[in-house]
Amino acid sequence: MEIVLGVSGGIAAYKAASLLRLFTESGDQVTVVPTASALKFVGAATWEALSGRPVSTDVFDNIHAVQHVRIGQQADLVVVAPATANLLAKAAHGIADDLLTNTLLTTRGPVVFAPAMHTEMWDNAATQANVRILRERGHVVLEPAVGRLTGVDSGVGRLPEPEEIHSACLAVLSHREPDLNGLHVVVSAGGTREYLDPVRFIGNRSSGRQGYALARAAAARGATVTLVAANVTLPDPAGVEVVEVVTTEEMRRAVRSGAEAADVVIMAAAPADFRPSTQEASKIKKSTDGSVPALTFVENPDILAELVQSRSSKRPVIVGFAAETGDSGGSVMDHARAKLERKGCDLLVVNDVSGGQVFSADDNQVVLLGADGSVRSVPHGPKSQVAHEIWDAITELLTGRSS
Repeated sequence: MEIVLGVSGGIAAYKAASLLRLFTESGDQVTVVPTASALKFVGAATWEALSGRPVSTDVFDNIHAVQHVRIGQQADLVVVAPATANLLAKAAHGIADDLLTNTLLTTRGPVVFAPAMHTEMWDNAATQANVRILRERGHVVLEPAVGRLTGVDSGVGRLPEPEEIHSACLAVLSHREPDLNGLHVVVSAGGTREYLDPVRFIGNRSSGRQGYALARAAAARGATVTLVAANVTLPDPAGVEVVEVVTTEEMRRAVRSGAEAADVVIMAAAPADFRPSTQEASKIKKSTDGSVPALTFVENPDILAELVQSRSSKRPVIVGFAAETGDSGGSVMDHARAKLERKGCDLLVVNDVSGGQVFSADDNQVVLLGADGSVRSVPHGPKSQVAHEIWDAITELLTGRSS
């Protein structure tokens, strides 16, 4: 792939060097186009050494090659990281006063902006208006991360980690159409924990990888994404609002709150079906006589079923997950079909987890059961690819309901 890495003048420019390395190590050819201000933070020698290509900032450099047109024309993807408030403003209003902004005007491939600036700049009405303009044009503008900024300041505006920006770019390249533009989606991921005491809990093996892949894919396709994450240790997906929870009840509240304004809700998480009837205030001690404590459980609320029962119209589209194993009572698909009928969701993603497969793995294969009786098999592949297949099925549902 021909990648253009635009770098604008912010302190986070040094992180773009790691992003460049991720692209080149994947076999991509990268042309770095920094602004003049960016070179005050990271010099041209660094970009040239890492990319193996010359670096220019001005439209009059190498004028015979017509760089200000050719670079954008030849790009499969343009990613700007960091994208300052000034750069976003220029891109939104078509200002072309250097090589990078000219490149943005001439590219016909997808464009990803990874903003980085102080919180006040990001929250400013002008910046937010510029972001809306860019997204309406089909460009991907990632949400900045929350964390340490320049100096002692901390808050929204930190550049997402290079690995997250790279993942977002790969998702954009794998599915270029921003077909979820203007939609708000809620995705749950991970496994909830129910505590016996301050130390011990009942949990499950869900890693959250498929849910995170679904959130990344939705953001890459233009959606506003809320990710409700239960005990997940993965990096926050770029451009996604992450709400961290621990227990099933916390997940229930977060998902139901997000679902009120959502167009799609995907319950990819594994909420605990049961919780201890009591939680001890102090650690349960081992007895001296060899006896063990008796545990009693109560049933947790069924979040998926509640979502279906509480919606007043055909929105949101509700997608459930079924991690099933076959047993004497039926096959994986027998149990899945029964769950789809019982829950009443629009689409059920079926995982065969016999023998512990799927959990913490990078790959997956699923079967999609539709409430209309449809069956679609998604072949074995990376969870990022499976995520896009699931979103393809969801967009068909959305299109059918709007027609």
